[in-house]
Amino acid sequence: MLRPLATFSSIPLLLLGSLSGAALADQVLTTSGFSTCLASSDITVQKLNITYDNDAKTVTFDVAGTSTKSMNVSAVLNVTAYGESVYSNSFNPCDSSTYVSQLCPVPVGTFSATGTQAIPASYASMIPAIAFSIPDIAAQATLQLKTLGSDTDVACITSQVTNGKTVSVPAVSYVAAGVAGAALLVTGFSAVGAAASGGSTGGTGTASPSFGEVMGWFQGIAMNGMMSVNYPEVYRSFTKNFGFSTGMIPWTAMQTSIDNFRVKTGGNLTDDSVQFLQNATLVFGDGSGSSTVSKRKYDAIILIRDSISTNINSSTTASSSNSTVQTTVNGIKAYVEELSVPQANTFMTVLLIAAVVVAAIAVGILLFKVILETWALFGSFPKGLTGFRKHYWGTMARAIVNLILVLYGVWVLYCIFQFTHGDSWAAKALAGVTLALFTGVLAFFTFKIWQAARRLKAMEGDTSGLYDNKDFWMKYSLFYDSYKKDFWWLFMPTIVYMFAKGCVLAAADGHGLTQTIAQLVIECLMLGLLIWNRPYERRSGNVINIFIQIVRALSVVCILVFVEELGIAQTTQTVTGVVLIAVQSALTAVLAILIAVNAIIMCCKENPHRKRRKELEKLRDLDNLTPLDARNSLLMDPSKIPNQTIYENDPKYPLVKQQTPDSFMNEPGNPYSNATPLRPYTPGSQRSFAPTPRPFTPQSHRPQHSLESQEHLLRGQSPPRAPTLPNLQDYREYRGAAY
Repeated sequence: MLRPLATFSSIPLLLLGSLSGAALADQVLTTSGFSTCLASSDITVQKLNITYDNDAKTVTFDVAGTSTKSMNVSAVLNVTAYGESVYSNSFNPCDSSTYVSQLCPVPVGTFSATGTQAIPASYASMIPAIAFSIPDIAAQATLQLKTLGSDTDVACITSQVTNGKTVSVPAVSYVAAGVAGAALLVTGFSAVGAAASGGSTGGTGTASPSFGEVMGWFQGIAMNGMMSVNYPEVYRSFTKNFGFSTGMIPWTAMQTSIDNFRVKTGGNLTDDSVQFLQNATLVFGDGSGSSTVSKRKYDAIILIRDSISTNINSSTTASSSNSTVQTTVNGIKAYVEELSVPQANTFMTVLLIAAVVVAAIAVGILLFKVILETWALFGSFPKGLTGFRKHYWGTMARAIVNLILVLYGVWVLYCIFQFTHGDSWAAKALAGVTLALFTGVLAFFTFKIWQAARRLKAMEGDTSGLYDNKDFWMKYSLFYDSYKKDFWWLFMPTIVYMFAKGCVLAAADGHGLTQTIAQLVIECLMLGLLIWNRPYERRSGNVINIFIQIVRALSVVCILVFVEELGIAQTTQTVTGVVLIAVQSALTAVLAILIAVNAIIMCCKENPHRKRRKELEKLRDLDNLTPLDARNSLLMDPSKIPNQTIYENDPKYPLVKQQTPDSFMNEPGNPYSNATPLRPYTPGSQRSFAPTPRPFTPQSHRPQHSLESQEHLLRGQSPPRAPTLPNLQDYREYRGAAY
């Protein structure tokens, strides 16, 4: 047994003892993959797995490699934590105090060693307790071998040190998916209720946060993780939890099928397949020399053995089953390949996931339709479901269009990425067709809504018909039902916003500074648009969406810290990453609480646009009553008849005194209109025989403009003539003659 080789294997633990913090695990520290930091070397390490158990105070190791010649070397061990050097030591393997038989001298051929060795208390006490509790510790160990005397590098190995704990855990993804699912249920129940009564399905709904807003927030976090900057490992792991919102769902069987499809359509699987990723070591960096290492293998802990076994044989080779291949990744490629999706499979993965979702929507709605039809055959189902039974095809179409609207931003991203990084002509053709189809669908609805708004503006003076007209509401409301009537158009800049984000992120992949500045401009423009207009119907919608947009803009500002060109210290980057995680997690929790509140409010509050439209329909229905179609209006309770009609534009005339029966004398058409009006009968003894005529002052019983109009119509129709009075000089004679 070669205890010196075990001593060599335990040397990386000395660097762990100098760590001031980093990792989230059960008192275990282990190396996570390794990479060669020397292009051509005489010594090649093919396997390196070292695990330290703090409870047992033991080190378990598994090392294998080859050497082309025998030589005496010196070793230099450097350990860094968060960019700071925390341990550095050099030693001669041939010295009595640091003797390592396998390195004194280095043998020719293949060597390997596995085993377990106890660690002295002096070394174990150097490891701080915080090293076992911090998630995604940014610690790295580098071992250099140099020829003795000439200091020429003959080998260099770099390995990431982790405690096995990370913020990228399935539970976080499940919780996030549960929040999105709850938002979908709340929005879906509201949509089904509206469809059941013949109303709108309200794609995104008026209550915030809706399903579209929640998915947009999760997609924003995932897209932040795709930028080509030097993220700290803790934030990189955090953004992986939201990959499901962009369609990145690890599924090995599906990736294998996509690989088979690619190889038949011009793809190359040599270094871009799921099998390649399973044993590849990913080196994260932006090409500037700064990088971190991550081993893409199964998370298993090496079993501790009670003995050490070694093998030195110049005629045999080390096992290749555990050999690894180093590949440098950044940007979108780094994000998707950390999720076990090869970069060339990215678009096809999203396409298949979207197809599964569309199929689930169609099957679910049709199944519900079958249940209703079966229910109708054997009994009467609730009246509220009658509308859904009649409009289920429309409900299905609206659901698919809404899915397109939710995925449009990431769809643009993946299609452009497929054009620039894909290798299959068939996948590129599918990307082009689907991108044109999705853009065409959104452009069609945008044009139809704009056309309807323009027509309504010309005919009625405003665009309120988009909300009040039932046909328009059912067809198009999923685009604008959360906005005020004056801001129905805001969905257009929202679509442009999603398109611009996807284009910038995919087209500028590999250029972190360009991506960050362009994304910051886009986010600030959208934030300004929301603050200036405050377009949402409900005050809560304005507050929530403006706050989400503020966090998005501030997140991009923080991402500037990770841009390598700015040269920010790694400790500052790590603190910034932790702050980002805290803020984005807090906002996610707030959205989850608001979704629960909306589920309660939904039971007692109705969509305000739909409510007003229903009231107008009732009023119009009552105004259409006729003698032949009274609709039992005489039997209706007057107190239950809505009476909200206000005649604000009708002219108001003053109330005038009722005229006497001889008021016809005042009509302009009467030739005697200027004569003395008739008077009540007066006995002869009380009246004069020579009455003195007096001027007549007409009294009008109607508005002056009405008299003027009639005078203009009758003026000149007959020649004016002066009225004549009878001769009443001899009243008695006249009276006698009369009788």
